[in-house]
Amino acid sequence: MMKLASIFKKKTEAKRADASEAATPQTDVFQGTAKKRVSLARSRVAFVTVAFVAVYAVIGGRLVHYSLAKEDGTVARAAAPLTLARRPDIVDRNGAIMATDVRMMSLYADPSMITSADDVLEALKPIFPDLDVKRAYRLLRSRGEFVWLKRQITPRQQSQVLAAGVPGVGFRPEVRRFYPGGPEAAHILGLVDIDNRGLSGIERYMDKTDGISGLMGLGLTGSMGLKPFEVSLDLRAESIVRDTLVRGVEKFEALGATGIILRADTGEVVALASYPDFDPNNPPPASDKRMLNHAITGVYEMGSTFKLFTLAMGLESGKFNLQSMVDAKTPLYFGSSRIGDDHAQNRILTYPEVFTYSSNIGASRIAGAVGPDYQKNFLEKLGLLDRIETEIGGSGTPQKPQKWGGVFSATVSFGQGITTTPLQTAAAAAAIINGGKLMPPTFLPRTPEEADRAATRVISEDTSDKMRYLLRLNGTEGSGRNGQVPGYRVGAKTGTAEKIIDGKYAHDHNFNAFLAAFPMDDPEYVVLVTIDDPKKVEGVPGRTAAWNAGPMTGEIIRRTAPILGVDPDFGEDGNARLAAY
Repeated sequence: MMKLASIFKKKTEAKRADASEAATPQTDVFQGTAKKRVSLARSRVAFVTVAFVAVYAVIGGRLVHYSLAKEDGTVARAAAPLTLARRPDIVDRNGAIMATDVRMMSLYADPSMITSADDVLEALKPIFPDLDVKRAYRLLRSRGEFVWLKRQITPRQQSQVLAAGVPGVGFRPEVRRFYPGGPEAAHILGLVDIDNRGLSGIERYMDKTDGISGLMGLGLTGSMGLKPFEVSLDLRAESIVRDTLVRGVEKFEALGATGIILRADTGEVVALASYPDFDPNNPPPASDKRMLNHAITGVYEMGSTFKLFTLAMGLESGKFNLQSMVDAKTPLYFGSSRIGDDHAQNRILTYPEVFTYSSNIGASRIAGAVGPDYQKNFLEKLGLLDRIETEIGGSGTPQKPQKWGGVFSATVSFGQGITTTPLQTAAAAAAIINGGKLMPPTFLPRTPEEADRAATRVISEDTSDKMRYLLRLNGTEGSGRNGQVPGYRVGAKTGTAEKIIDGKYAHDHNFNAFLAAFPMDDPEYVVLVTIDDPKKVEGVPGRTAAWNAGPMTGEIIRRTAPILGVDPDFGEDGNARLAAY
């Protein structure tokens, strides 16, 4: 039995082995077929994926190429969104728009779709008479697929191109900066380039400080809804100042003029104009003289307006008071240099009379008494000897004497032998009459608290009070009478400086300035007008500052004071308070 069981077991195992050997080839064939199917499916998916990636890469590449094309048909340095991104509006202190973006269309061509560049140009030339035909022909014959033909065209030009059915051309939307006021505040607002990036003025300041350029590079500003950028200007006052300058230059046949309105308590520039000017919507070349902002970049001898600082210096030094007497009986001599008075009184003058008679002799004696070191330090504290910085840049560098003392200190005391900018002069004057605090002028809104933090005390309140009295006195009894406006108690000082021509002072060519503030018992605004080389005209007694810059300043105050919120006061209280000194 054991033997039979063993034989049966061996036969069973042999059958199982034979069955296993018979089944193995069939299983291998099945498994191999399955693997081939999986591999084939994977290959198909990979092929489709690569095809999609390739197609979209080509499309994306074309879009990037189109977006990077410059006006001259080459690849630009910045991404496409630059041409579509919007800049924030610039608004004045009352919310009036001074700069904004408008939607435009630009004309481009695909050279690969153009069979005859001559035919295209023949169709476009009547629509764009200023088209550079040689350049356009070169671009149309290039191997590229996107070239700019004309940036920022008008709707009429676009419709004419469509009507002409020009093959191979198309349109792309862009934005263009628009300045509703034209030349008003042009020197302050500045310019942008063809891609809407700031080049100068507030436009450039925005890009530098608010990161507008970076956002534009990412194409984000168009959809972010950036809030308007507010400046300190009052567009109404700006318009009045410019209008007054234009008419003044025409009337007095002058080379140019500037006008500034500065808030005395904050240093905010409410209006600033330099004429001749330009229209930023259609600007001239950068080298054009109209592009120069004479109120900030130009440096001039400001003449007798400097006596405001000289008399403040005398009071602040403690060597003089309003009861002091100053010898002006005879001219002063420094070697071969002679200093005399245009309206010589040939007597000892009171301290206020030095101001109202605008005595060069008296101012020289005050400078001599305080000493050259004190004089230099005092003018430095007022910010008159060094270049100032503002948001719009471009400030001129003052010129000062190589050495101080003697005739140099004497001439500086009445504004000769030293140059500075009109804006610096206005800012220093504000410090003299606002209680003694010098604040850097700004084109941005500034609260009184912010102004206090930025301020530097340069004279005492007592000295400031006395200088307000002297300014008001000169406005009513001295050379400032022609700048008076009833009800506004204007204090003023004239400055008539002889221009230097061919290295010599020319007696028949002047640079005139009229410095004013109002109302003098509680000053709110400083106004400075300069006029370059005015002529003596019929019906006007003279060509000094009292007869041209003075009436222009009065006109500005008369027209702007009501809109700036300064109510007229025809009472005598203000004058009485000043007279107490």
